[in-house]
Amino acid sequence: MQFNIEINEQQVSAKRGETIKNVLDRIGIHVPTLCYLNGFSPTGGCRMCVVEIEGVSELVPSCSHLVTEWMKIKTHSPRVLKARKVLVELLLASHPDDCLYCERSRNCGLQDLADEMNIRERKYHGKRQLVQIDKACTSIVRDPAKCVLCGRCIRVCDEIIGVYAIDVVGRGSESRIGTSYNKGLNMQTCVKCGQCIMVCPTGALSEKSSFQVVLDALNNPELFPVIQFSPTIPASVAEEFNIKASKDILNLLRAALKKMGFNQVFDSSMAADLTIMEEAAEFIERYNKQVNLPMFTSCCPAWVRYVEETKPQLIKNLSTTCSPQQMMGRLIKNYITSSASQKPENVFVVSVMPCTAKKHEATTDRMKDGTSFNVDAVITTRELVKMIRMLGIDFNSLEPESNDTAFSMRSSSGNLFGISGGHLEGLMRTIHFMMTGQEMSTLKISELRGLKNKKEARIKAGKNILNVMAVNGLAHVNAVIDDIEANRTDCQIIEVMACPFGCINGGGQSLGSDEKNLKTRMKSLYDVDDEEMIKVAHKNPIITDLYEKFLAKPGSGHNKELLHLSRIIPETK
Repeated sequence: MQFNIEINEQQVSAKRGETIKNVLDRIGIHVPTLCYLNGFSPTGGCRMCVVEIEGVSELVPSCSHLVTEWMKIKTHSPRVLKARKVLVELLLASHPDDCLYCERSRNCGLQDLADEMNIRERKYHGKRQLVQIDKACTSIVRDPAKCVLCGRCIRVCDEIIGVYAIDVVGRGSESRIGTSYNKGLNMQTCVKCGQCIMVCPTGALSEKSSFQVVLDALNNPELFPVIQFSPTIPASVAEEFNIKASKDILNLLRAALKKMGFNQVFDSSMAADLTIMEEAAEFIERYNKQVNLPMFTSCCPAWVRYVEETKPQLIKNLSTTCSPQQMMGRLIKNYITSSASQKPENVFVVSVMPCTAKKHEATTDRMKDGTSFNVDAVITTRELVKMIRMLGIDFNSLEPESNDTAFSMRSSSGNLFGISGGHLEGLMRTIHFMMTGQEMSTLKISELRGLKNKKEARIKAGKNILNVMAVNGLAHVNAVIDDIEANRTDCQIIEVMACPFGCINGGGQSLGSDEKNLKTRMKSLYDVDDEEMIKVAHKNPIITDLYEKFLAKPGSGHNKELLHLSRIIPETK
């Protein structure tokens, strides 16, 4: 039912069930918010979006108040503006004065609000408590002193990731957002995904930076720095520098990385092809023996940690294949750099990932080859962009640079790993070939594409019908696990990505990304699949050459030692 309401003395059409903020957004009137998250049920907790309604004595939060036919609303009356200003001033009363050094300076929700309200002095002086910064986590740094109690991180952790690692602790004026027994994120169920960072409006949450470590390596003459980048990185970097995400951005990114001082530049998608080969062989072996099915993908370290910490009964179902990041790191140190006459201990491998959980993955003991780690440092998209700007590299003046190493050649299947369903789509192309000796009649699997949280497809491979599923956002996985344990599903392969919509929306991506950004990144990956000549991992000539000269048959004992992980499976009583 539609009816008219009055907003700022103008007649506006509204629908029953809409909130005031819904209507304001539709007609282009901005009201500030702190706690509001698009797609979540509103709480009205921060009160920043309050408006004045004729006949109502108190100001009401527009994000949670429903419209009614008699309403006359003022969104920026003197009373409203004064209330919002006081709210911001009260938040600033006990907030640290370290904007010059803060990770979120010039990209801070509280700073933006202070500017919007024209606050130029501290009016109130609150008691500041010395709170210890939580640095124990390998991926995320938590600074409680900068928290404004908006609750966004809690909601994302609970409703999207489903691990409940943080919550409100204390009551009243003593309330704060913390962890159980104040043990820190590293001791919680936290899966290191970084989605909390993406929604935090201040510097209360940030990635654990490897910025300086990488700069030091670039300036160390005794090291041979090389870098690999995830398939999502080119399009994400293009956004930051206002460049259209076309074919050229890949070569521009290579040129920028070379200009930074990296001796060799690798595309992790090549290792994704290798992951597909090993994973396909692993699945076929399981399928023929009918053991440890369904097989879960294991490229998302946040998902792997979730299983190991909360669902140990499913560890046996995880693929043992290393993630592309780890495969590439191991190959670089054990095989690739030998062509450059470099000793493995002198090679410094940097990964650029859209994911904070990759930082954690790189530091776990099982990612060591002997005494050294496969990957020495992981930086996020955000860190890479900062580094490019710091080093004064102008993308507009760069000359595109093509591959300088054959080991950056990849198929479009490997490139699809950045989007939920893409890993599974590339994997099924090779599984079909290994099972039948023939390519799929149509390589594109439409059912696995798009931004849904759960996607399913039935793939015919010869006489076999394979039911497969892709799930993103860990909170959506529990229902799938319940179905598996109750024998209500007959899926043989399930791809899981912790972050909503996959790596295109990872916890290390640009802050403030919206659905338009996600669709642009997704389109860039699908465009590569349309344009590339090599669309399947098993036809990548570098991969076939690796198997002929260095590796054994996919899934062989030699490869299981080099490219797979031994998972500790708990004993059953």
